[in-house]
Amino acid sequence: MQNDRKETVQVHEGTDNVGRIALLGLILVITLLLASVRVVFGQAPSNESRGAIRPFVGAYIPTGEQRDFLKDAVLVGAQGTWNTTEMVALTGSFGWAPSKDKVTAGDLTLDAFQYDLGVEVHPSSAILAGTTPFVGLGAGGRTYSYRDYSVDSKTNFDGYAALGLDALAGPVGLRLEARDYVSKFQPLAGGGESKTRNDLAIFAGVGIRF
Repeated sequence: MQNDRKETVQVHEGTDNVGRIALLGLILVITLLLASVRVVFGQAPSNESRGAIRPFVGAYIPTGEQRDFLKDAVLVGAQGTWNTTEMVALTGSFGWAPSKDKVTAGDLTLDAFQYDLGVEVHPSSAILAGTTPFVGLGAGGRTYSYRDYSVDSKTNFDGYAALGLDALAGPVGLRLEARDYVSKFQPLAGGGESKTRNDLAIFAGVGIRF
């Protein structure tokens, strides 16, 4: 029993450096891209388009009880946006975060797949030389799947609130977005009741407008 306890403690030790590295890299990428937009285009572009498709990269950051279970992780994915009116848009997103299970011994990788659809509200005109802020609300699902552990994957419902900024330059758009997710989480093994969990997603994407 004592040996088992020592092994479990070792799994819990250490810091979540992946998320911190991703955040630092994200800040650097955003700074360079914003500078490039200003230098290359030098003026506020037209804000009119039907939508955009963009890949993104950032950080997945568990909070509260979720942080006791999962480590920070890199977040990658893609979005598709359709502008229904000048101020309202629909955005569908798919993301993947290869996190680590802090609880189970063995340094197990737990892949988290996020997919959702949300509504965004933008101002009617660009501000700050071609940048427009937005707020959003959405809902979807999240699937947890162990990579090398014989436990069935589990999917839970979740919702999010978003805050972000679009920087437009002709057919190219840069997006910075932060999301606060609330989800119903049920343990993957051993049963147990569903509990409300919280985590954050912070990412940047470069997209092509059409």
